Parts: sequence; structure tokens; C-alpha cells
Amino acid sequence: MDNRLGRYAVWIGVALVGALCWGMLALSRGETINAGWMLFAAIASYAIAYRFYAKFIRDRVLVTDDNRATPGERLNNGRDFEPMDRRILFGHHFAAIAGAGPLVGPVLAAQMGFLPGTVWIIVGVILAGAVQDMTILFFSMRRDGKTLGQMAREEIGPVGGAAALVAVLSIMIILLAVLALVVVNALANSPWGSFSIAMTLPIALLMGFYLRFLRPGRVLEVSAIGVGLLILAIMGGGWISESSSYADAWTFSGVTIAFALIIYGFVASVLPVWVLLAPRDYLSTFMKIGTILLLAVGIAVTLPAMQFPRFTEFAFTATGGPVAPVGPLFPFVFITIACGALSGFHSLIASGTTPKLIQKESQVRMIGYGAMLMESFVAVMAMIAACILDPGIYFAMNAPAALTGGTAESAASAVSGLGYTVSAETLSNTASSVGESSIISRTGGAPTLAVGMAQIFSAATAFLGGLQAFWYHFAIMFEALFILTTVDAGTRVGRFMLQDLIGNVYEPFKNASWLPGNLVASAIIVAAWGYFLVVGVTDPLGGINQLFPLFGIANQLLAAVALTVATTILIKMGKLKYIWVTLVPLAWDAIVTLTASWYKIFSSDPRIGFFQQRSEAIEAYNAGEVYTGAQSVDQTAQIITNATVDGILSIVFALAIIVVILDAVRVWFGLIRGRKEPDLHESPYEPSEIEAPPGAVTAMTPNRDV
Repeated sequence: MDNRLGRYAVWIGVALVGALCWGMLALSRGETINAGWMLFAAIASYAIAYRFYAKFIRDRVLVTDDNRATPGERLNNGRDFEPMDRRILFGHHFAAIAGAGPLVGPVLAAQMGFLPGTVWIIVGVILAGAVQDMTILFFSMRRDGKTLGQMAREEIGPVGGAAALVAVLSIMIILLAVLALVVVNALANSPWGSFSIAMTLPIALLMGFYLRFLRPGRVLEVSAIGVGLLILAIMGGGWISESSSYADAWTFSGVTIAFALIIYGFVASVLPVWVLLAPRDYLSTFMKIGTILLLAVGIAVTLPAMQFPRFTEFAFTATGGPVAPVGPLFPFVFITIACGALSGFHSLIASGTTPKLIQKESQVRMIGYGAMLMESFVAVMAMIAACILDPGIYFAMNAPAALTGGTAESAASAVSGLGYTVSAETLSNTASSVGESSIISRTGGAPTLAVGMAQIFSAATAFLGGLQAFWYHFAIMFEALFILTTVDAGTRVGRFMLQDLIGNVYEPFKNASWLPGNLVASAIIVAAWGYFLVVGVTDPLGGINQLFPLFGIANQLLAAVALTVATTILIKMGKLKYIWVTLVPLAWDAIVTLTASWYKIFSSDPRIGFFQQRSEAIEAYNAGEVYTGAQSVDQTAQIITNATVDGILSIVFALAIIVVILDAVRVWFGLIRGRKEPDLHESPYEPSEIEAPPGAVTAMTPNRDV
């Protein structure tokens, strides 16, 4: 009894700390907010959510059973199905889900102020994002690792299922293209980043073979080897960048890197998961989590002040600020934050590679809910890194070149017109301090995050001389590594989805390990996202400016599909009293994303509406004039094509999701009123022969209070 009271006293203390931090963030007036308040508000909120809410979902809603064999155990074939150590799988899953969204989204959303984005990042992940990831992982695991589209077809019906399959696959292609585009922007003309990222491939291959053939089960041993080699790769990249002869050999254009990513995506999708994908993701996780934890320590030590207010004036205007994506606070902050709070892309990983590799059912809490909390923490770190910057520097870096003029002097003048003051000298000195010739209009969010991280790290290492330029390039390399792991895992998931779809017509494709189907499906998926990647790299208006809004909307619409499927399965399981767990986030997500879709389709502002942009670009083209942002008439024609494709995709995505939700509601009412018998498509029960790892819980464990 005393131990129980002691445990709850600790949690009451954590709750009080969280409440104090939230109060300081939201209510204090007339003073600069310290970043430490945001850091500890997030940590306290995550701890309480994982301890109580995730446990409630695992034990009461899903009722996991560790005595039941998972697909990784029952269907183990050494290629796609294999029970994997939970630590490695956590690394693989986190590396696969943590892409551009939590890094870039919060940086772009900071133009509205730090409070709206932070609230959504933390509250959204607890009630929506982590819930989606955990439930979809569990439901896919109970269905032999079936993809989200296949589950939608089986659980909702042929109409909603077909719409879901089309929507999921098409949205997946856009998501992968944007993720790859951020990698290209980070690595283009960067020999340090290119070398370091390239070296992770042979390191991962070594780790895979070492763990499988040389020293099976020696996870900590291979981890130490991998991390050591990764550090050497980073140091080698720094040396390469300082050697002019080698630097030229490792300096690549954006288009070259794009084609290299296309080839890599195909190879990673075809090879067995243990050869490259899982060890590389595990290796990347050390870099990802290690860097984020070091960033958190740096913030806790230096306690930097937030230079941004809770709300900027752009939070209260109809068009938002000058930083893409342009639009009002509601709904665009929520779709800009993207993966940091709720990400439909995660549902593809949770119904793709991960359910085929999990050892025990109870691990859905650690891997599904826990990994998503970690990604949200990454988003909080990104928000802090952006908001400790001088707002003048932030807007000079993220405003388009058409506004800033491309020089320090013109950018300083443009920023003053936005209501912020920064001198040309400050902008030039900032660029020089990070080893760059210019930071003007370095749009996309990644360079801004790197500058913020460099300031935090250099302050924490002031006794070593700061090393701001070193930390800036380290951050750029970190961002590229962070995102690239999502591209390879996502391509593999896309291959699974396409094989599911083609398998309805040609049976052999349903076997995910059938080599001809593997090759054909991988080639089609890679070619599809590769097309949009190359278009984005060569887009006159900047691929991020055009594709990121579509990425955000598509990502959140995909989450609506996942939450709809999860709600349907809960009703079929007889868990009607618990459907609020998925239904509440579904309702919010549908309202936000369909509203954003309406803006992108029907807005009369060409900065927001795709078709309005298309219309004005056509007028300019017909008059022989150059459209705003383009440098030639040919580029104006390219803008017309891109805006047309983006607008049509927005319509297709929105209509498909509406069909899915309406068809699911029909199924829900039929089940609730008893007119339709619940037909779960779970795989038959088989007892597990794998011993539960230390600390695991089972359905037979008397006290699951862990």
C-alpha cells in the first residue's frame, strides 16, 4: 500500500510541475519566456500520458495478449516477417516514422507564434497521434501485418475500401516525394552531408550481417560498433568538406541527389529487411535520439529566452504570414505541424513493416505510443530552436526571395516592412558564423532549424570556443539522416500496399515476399514518387512552397482514414463504450483537413488557392509575361502544370476521404443497431513459443501496472 501511495505521489508531483510550466507558457505577461518552461511542460505531459493513458488503451481498449503468437513469429521467413528485439524494432519504427514533419513543420508554424503550435504538438500527440499509431499497429498485427488500405477494404466494405486504397496509395506517393525533397535540399552542394549519409549504408550492411551471422543476439555490441563508425563518418565528412579535391567529388546537384535517392529507395525496398533497412534505421535512431537528447540538455543548461511572442500578428490575419504554407492560423497551423502531432504516414509504417517484426503484443505501447511521443518531443525541440532566433533573422531566412530580394540589405528592408527589425550587418554576421555565404531566403525550415540548433549547441560548448559553424553543418547532416530513413521504410510500405492492391487481380502479388512482385511493385512506387521529387527539385516557385501544403493536407487526411478504420474495428470488437478514443481525434482531424482542402481548392488568393494561382499564371502566359516567382515564360508554363496537378490531387484526396468516412458511418450504424453482424478479420489464435522479454507483461500477468 505504501509503495502504491509513493508511486502516485511521484505522479502527482509530475502533474504539478507540468501544470506550473503550462501556466507560465500561457498566462505570464510582460516578460520573455524561458525555453525551459516549454521543455519541462512537454516532458511532464508525455510522462503522464504514457504512464496512464497509453496503459489504459493497452489494457482496457485493446486488451493485448503476450501468450498469442504475432505474425513475426508465426510467419517468420527471414525476409519480411521476423520477430525482432524490441529495442531494435523501436529504433527501426522511430527512424521510419520520424521524417521531415517534426523538424520542418514546427519551424514553419513558428511564424504564428510559439503557443498555438506547441499546444497542438503536445496535446495532439497525446490524444490523437500516438493513439492512431498504437491502435493501427495492434490491429494490423492481429491481421498478419495487413496494410491500412487492405484493412479498410475488409473492415469497411468494397466502396469505402476501394476509396481508401486509392487515397492511401496516392497520398503515400506525395508524402515520400516531399520527404525526399527535404533530403535533397539539405544535401545539395554539401560534401560533408553527402559523404556522411553515404557512409551509413556500408555501416548498416556490416551491422546487419554481424548481428545475423557473426554474433547473433549481441545487440549492445553491434550498437557500439555502429555508433563508433557513425561518429567516424561524421568526422570524415568534416574532413572531406575542408579538402578541395575530395570536396568537389562529394558535391552534387539537387537533381543528381534526387536520382541517387530513387535508386536507393528501390534497393532498400527489394532487399530483406534485416540486410539494410532495420540496421540502418537502428543506427540512425542513435543519431536521432542522441542529438535530440543533447539538444534538450543544451536547452536545460543554457535556458535560452524565446524571442518569439506567444502569438505574432500573422496569427490573426486571413492570409497568415509570409512563410509558406500561407494561410490563416486555423486550419493551416495544424496541417503545417504535420508529423509532430498527428501523422497519417505513421499508420502506413504501423501497418507495413513494424507489425511483421514485433515480438509481443504488449510492445505496441512502447513501440506505437512511445515512439510517437519521442517524435513529438523532436517537434518541441524544433519549435524551441526556431523561436530562440531573432524574429528578423527567422523571417529573412524563410520569406521567399521575391520578398527579400536575395541580399542582406534588401532582406533587412523587407523584414522591417513586416514589423521586425534586423540589420544587414546582423544577417551577414549570422551567415558568416555558421560558415555560409548567405542565409537569405533559405526556405524550407531545415536551414533555420540548423541555425537554431547551432546557437544552442555553441552556447553549451562555449568553453570550447562555441564551434557554431561545426554545429550548423552537423545539424544539416542530422536533418538529412533523420529524414532519409523515412523514405526507405516508406518505399517498402508502398510496395506492400501496391502488392495488396494488385493481389486482388493477380493472386501471386499478395505474397509480399514473392520476388517478381517485389521487384515490379518497388519499381512502380519509386517511379511515382521519383517523378514528383524531380518536379519539386526543378519547381520555379520552390518545391517546398508548392508541395508542403499538399503534403500536410494529404498526411492529415490519411490519418482520418486510419482513425476511421480503427473506430470501425473497435465497434466490431464490442468496444462501443471506448470508441471516443479514436472517434474524437477523427472528428477534429476531418474538420481541420477538409477545411484546409477547401482553402487550397477554392481560395481566391493565388498564394493559397491552387486553381487561382493557375488562373493568374495562365493569364500571364497568354500575355507573354512572366508570372510572379518565375524567371521565364517557360517557367510560367511549369507553374501552370504544377498548380493544376496539385489542385486536382487536392480534390481527389478530399473526395476519397469523404467517401471513406461516409461509408464507415453506414457500417457503424448497421453494427450498433444490430442490422449487421460484426465480421472481424483477425488471424486465428496460435500460442506463442517465444519467451517474453524481461519486464514484459502478458494477458495472464496479475498486475500490469508497468
